[in-house]
Amino acid sequence: MPDKLRLMIIDDEPIVGKRLKRLLEKDGYNVEAFTGGTPALEALEKQHFDIIITDLMMGRIDGMKVLETAKNKNPDIKVIIITGFGKKETADEALNKGAFDFIIKPFKFEELHKVVKKAETELKAKDN
Repeated sequence: MPDKLRLMIIDDEPIVGKRLKRLLEKDGYNVEAFTGGTPALEALEKQHFDIIITDLMMGRIDGMKVLETAKNKNPDIKVIIITGFGKKETADEALNKGAFDFIIKPFKFEELHKVVKKAETELKAKDN
């Protein structure tokens, strides 16, 4: 695994993607942000990503579809779902489909940071 993990952020609110990208790059990650599922899945076909942070409720391709597609392509990828529409049933469904974690908006960056660090630790442990 390269030293810098590659992260993908998908959120239909551009400001969310911009902020998270900036903060995660400060932490030393290589980050790409997308404002929709379609361009994100196109990029996923061409590039390797270690961690995906995706909004749940988006246009035609929602976070659940991103999760399913990403896990089918790479079962080891860590997918973190973020949403303003948090229901226990939805969280359970996402976790059953292989999501690494499920975070309810609004959240503090520190909360996301801890989850990303935990995902990084698991990815690095798997490589050793």
